[in-house]
Amino acid sequence: MQIVDSHCHINFGELVERLPEILSNAKAADVSHMLCVSVNLEDFPQVKALADQHQHIFASVGVHPCYEDVREPSVEELVEIGSDSNIVAIGETGLDYFRIEEQDMTWQRDRFVRHISAAKAVNKPLIIHTRSAADDTMRMLKEEGADQCRGVMHCFAEDWGVAKKALDLGFYISFSGIVTFKSATNVQDVARKCPIDRVLVETDSPYLAPVPLRGKQNEPAYVRHTAQYVADLKGMSLEDLAQHTTDNFFELFPATR
Repeated sequence: MQIVDSHCHINFGELVERLPEILSNAKAADVSHMLCVSVNLEDFPQVKALADQHQHIFASVGVHPCYEDVREPSVEELVEIGSDSNIVAIGETGLDYFRIEEQDMTWQRDRFVRHISAAKAVNKPLIIHTRSAADDTMRMLKEEGADQCRGVMHCFAEDWGVAKKALDLGFYISFSGIVTFKSATNVQDVARKCPIDRVLVETDSPYLAPVPLRGKQNEPAYVRHTAQYVADLKGMSLEDLAQHTTDNFFELFPATR
C-alpha cells in the first residue's frame, strides 16, 4: 500500500529541521510520495531543493494569497520556473478574505489571474487555496478558463455546492485533517459524495493535524489518519482509498510520473 500526501510544507523550519525523521516516519506510515507546495518566491529555492534531492518529493511554484509583503510574481516568471520538470503544479494560489474582508482585494485577484495564466501556459495544474472567498474563487476559475489546466481544491473546507462547481471544471477535491474534525459536517458530506476518481488526501503540514493527533505538529505520516477517515466515510477499505488517491495524484500531476 502507498499513500500520497498531496500538499505539505516540509520546507518550513519546524519540519525541515527534523527532515530525516519526517521522511522516516512517512515511510513507516506507507506515505510513498509528497508534494511540497510553494507559498512565496523568496523561499521557493528551499522547496525546489527538496524536489531535486529526493525522488519521491515533488514541488510547485506560487505565491499564497495571504502573503502581502513579498515579491510579486509575474506570469513570465511563473512560466519560466514552472517549466522545470521537477515543478509539477502552479500554486498555491487563490483568494483568502478571512481576516481582511474590509480591504480592497484587487491585488489578490490580480495575482490569482497571473497564476491561472501561467498554469495554462505551462499546462500544469493549479493548487487552489480559498477561504471566505468561495464565490469569487469559483467565478474567477471559470471566467479565466482554469478548466484548461485543471487543478485541486486543496484543504477543502466548503460545502457540496462549491465542490460540485469545482468538479464541473475538472478539479479534484483534497481532504486534510479538517475532515476528521467533529464540527466539519459539511466537509464530511462532500467526502461521502465526491466521486472516488477525484479525491486526494493531504496534511497541509505543519498545520491541521487530524484526529486523534489534533493539536500536534502535523507531518506527512499523519495523512494516513485522514485517509482512513475518508475511507470510513465512503465505506471502503484504507487500502482501496489509498490506491484510488495515489492513482488520482499521478493522473492529475502527470509530471510526477
